[in-house]
Amino acid sequence: MAVDSIPPIILTQLNYLLTHSPYSIKVEQMWSGSKNHAYLDRFTLLIPFCLDYIKWDVIYNAQFPLLPPDVIFGPEDETFRPFPAGREGEIKAKNSLSDWNCKDPTRLLLLIHELSLYMAYQKKRVGEVDDERLKFEINTMYSREGIEMYMSSGVDKPEEVKFAVPLLEMDLNKMVAGATWRHQQKIYLQVIYPVSRKYLAMASAPRLKLISSPELKALFSIDEFRLPSWLEGMCMAEYLPTLEEMLESQIRDAVSSIEVRRKFITALAIPFGRPLEADPVFCRKATFLACSGVFTFLVHFTLPLQFPRQQPALVLQSSQHFHSHSGNAPIKSAILQDYPWSPRWDVSQMAERISDYLMEECLNFKKHCNEVLVQQR
Repeated sequence: MAVDSIPPIILTQLNYLLTHSPYSIKVEQMWSGSKNHAYLDRFTLLIPFCLDYIKWDVIYNAQFPLLPPDVIFGPEDETFRPFPAGREGEIKAKNSLSDWNCKDPTRLLLLIHELSLYMAYQKKRVGEVDDERLKFEINTMYSREGIEMYMSSGVDKPEEVKFAVPLLEMDLNKMVAGATWRHQQKIYLQVIYPVSRKYLAMASAPRLKLISSPELKALFSIDEFRLPSWLEGMCMAEYLPTLEEMLESQIRDAVSSIEVRRKFITALAIPFGRPLEADPVFCRKATFLACSGVFTFLVHFTLPLQFPRQQPALVLQSSQHFHSHSGNAPIKSAILQDYPWSPRWDVSQMAERISDYLMEECLNFKKHCNEVLVQQR
């Protein structure tokens, strides 16, 4: 988007929203409400809710920038009225729109956060669904804090209710020393129930998916976690304790594996010397300088989360050979993993065997580098 085509008052409020909101709000598109398209004064916000995004259009008027914006909600939310007009003679409660101050850069942020009333609106919609199984599930989960729910319906799609259930009471941010995560790391279970308005003697299992904060993948892979089976006749109140017990155990193992990777990187210093670079927090990457005669090269180690069950991936990078047609980028090898390895070895033996392997492999890599240079002439 062209920043110089956004009125300064609007730009200031939008930037404050995007940089200070605790939620990962994004701008999907911007457009102009005027005929000559001189100023971009309208935009669509993508707001995270129930492990998905809802879209709200924020409508300013570049000709009257001192006025508060309008907010247009999605087509499924026509009945959402966060600031209803009071009856005649009643004193209206103050809200972000009625108390608007265009010179205050925080105003748009306050408005969007005040619309957290949307959560209560969705809970009300879900509670009104005529589905006995859903009513039962909601009653069993109400004691859990932080659950979000969303009623999805439309002409071209079936009615269903989505739940975002936060898991684990442990503070994941404090479990990894030195982690610089900006947001609180969380894991959720997404549960999707189709709406059934008739009694079913044996209801099918809901659709389940585990979702985590994106940054958590540096510690723990949600994609590789196997959800426990949903047994016949089970409800969420029975399912969640087993799931959380399994999750907690594997996360604690993932935290412990950081120290195992750290010891391996330390052991590599014996044959290779001190690393040029190393990931000090999760110990997933390290780079060492090596040489064979006058040929010097870098060895990049990438350690998987499943280390030592899975071996590291190695990439060699010449410090003397470069691609002349690719901005003088250094020549690198393909990923190397076909070398002796056993997860039962101690870290010193692992490092020693890799060093022995590279003594021969670096000659093949040097030959490859020289061939590339010949092809570039």
